[in-house]
Amino acid sequence: MQNNYRSKAFKAWLDKLQQESWQLELIISGFAIYGLTQVFGPLELYQSIAQNENNQFYLITLTIVLMSCWILITTLLLHVILRGLWIGALGLRYVSGDIDYKKLNYRPKFDRYLRKKTGSFDKYIASLEDYCSILFAVSFLLIFYILSIFLTIAAITLIAYFFINDHKENPVILYVIGIALLLFIIFGMLLTFIDFLTQGYLKKNKWLAKIYFPFYWVFSFITLSFLYRPLVHNFLDNKFGKRLSFALIPIYFLIIMASSYSYNRSNYFTATDNSNAFIANNNNYDESISDKNLFIKKASIPSKIINTAYLPVFIDYQKGVEDAVFNFNPSLKPEEDIRGLKSAIFMGIHDASSQKSNDSLKLEYIKTITRIYSFKIDSLEYTNPDFIFARHNNNQNGFETVLSLKNIKEGKHDLSVYRLSKTDSTQTQDTIITIPFWYYKN
Repeated sequence: MQNNYRSKAFKAWLDKLQQESWQLELIISGFAIYGLTQVFGPLELYQSIAQNENNQFYLITLTIVLMSCWILITTLLLHVILRGLWIGALGLRYVSGDIDYKKLNYRPKFDRYLRKKTGSFDKYIASLEDYCSILFAVSFLLIFYILSIFLTIAAITLIAYFFINDHKENPVILYVIGIALLLFIIFGMLLTFIDFLTQGYLKKNKWLAKIYFPFYWVFSFITLSFLYRPLVHNFLDNKFGKRLSFALIPIYFLIIMASSYSYNRSNYFTATDNSNAFIANNNNYDESISDKNLFIKKASIPSKIINTAYLPVFIDYQKGVEDAVFNFNPSLKPEEDIRGLKSAIFMGIHDASSQKSNDSLKLEYIKTITRIYSFKIDSLEYTNPDFIFARHNNNQNGFETVLSLKNIKEGKHDLSVYRLSKTDSTQTQDTIITIPFWYYKN
C-alpha cells in the first residue's frame, strides 16, 4: 500500500487506527513495563561499576539510560492505570448509561455545582481518553528532552576539551574558534530554553525570529530535535496537550525530590560512614560484599573476625593510585596516557619484544607500589609489603598482599593503610583508611 498522506483512503485508515489505538497502547505499555523492570538491575549494576572505576563516559551514558527508563516506566504505569479506569468507565456506562442527576435528588446548590463541574459521564470518558492518548506520546517526548540537554552539555564539553583545554600548545586561531563556538552554544542554549518556556515566542516575533533562526537551525542537529519536532508542534497547537506536557515536568521534579528523602535512625551514625577505629563499613570486608552492587572502598580484608595467622589485604585500584606511582617514579609515566576510553584499532597491537619490555615496567610498577604503601596494626608497622596485581570481588582490580599476625594478641585491632604522597621535595604519609577487626586463633 502506498502511503499517500493526502489521499482520503490514508486518512480514513488513520482515523480507524485512532479508534483502535488503545489496544496497541495497552499491549506496548505492558511489554515495555515488563522489559524495563528486567533491565533496571543490570543497568544499576553497570552504573555502580562505572562509578567505582571512575569511568565518566559510561557513567553519564548509563545515567541517561536509567533516567529515561524511570520516566518511561512512571509514565507508562500512569497510562495503564488511567486506561484501566477508562475501560472500567466504559463498562459502567454500558450498565447504567449517563449520570441521572434527577434521580440523585440533591439540593439545588449541589445539583448546580455537580452539573457544572462534573458534567456528563461521556465527558468524563472523553477526558480520560485524551489523558491516556497524550500520556503515551509525551512519555517518549520527555526522553528526547533529556537527551537534548545531555547532548548540549556534551557539545560544550567537547569544544572545551579540543579547542580550549590545551590552548597553550594549540595555535591561537583554534583557541579563538573554540571561544567563539562556546559562546555560540551557550547563547543558543539560553535562547532555546527561553523559546521553550515561552512556547515559541521567539519564532513569533518579527525581529527576534531572524536572530533566533541560525541558533534554531544549529540546535536542531545538536539536540536531534528534527527527529521529534512534529510531536512538539502537535502538542503546542493543542491546548490540552500543551498543559499536560508542562504539568508533567514539575511532577517529575517532585518525584525526584521525594526519592531523595531517607529515614535516619541516628544523629551520629549512618550505614554509609567510612571505616575507622570505631566504625565498620561493609565495603571493607570481603564476606559482606555479597550484593553485586557493593564494591570494595579503598581497601578490604576477608572478615571482621580473623582466625588465621595471616591477614590478606586488598588495595582497590583507582586513578589516584597510578598518579601516585608516576609521582614517585616518573620513568614509568608513558609519553601517551592510554587510560580512559580508547580504541584497540588506533592503539595498535604490541609485538613480543614490546610485551617483554612492558613486563619489566610492570615489575618496576609493583616495586613502586611496595615503596609507597605501608600498613600498621595498632602500633606494629609493616613496611615494604610484597604486592601482586589481582582481580577481586565484582571484577575489581587492585593490589593484594598478606600480613603476618604471629605477633598479634587476641582481641580487637585496627588495620591502618598508609600511602606516601609527594609535593616537590616534601613527602608526607597519608592515612587511606582504617579497618577494625577481631583476631582469635582457631
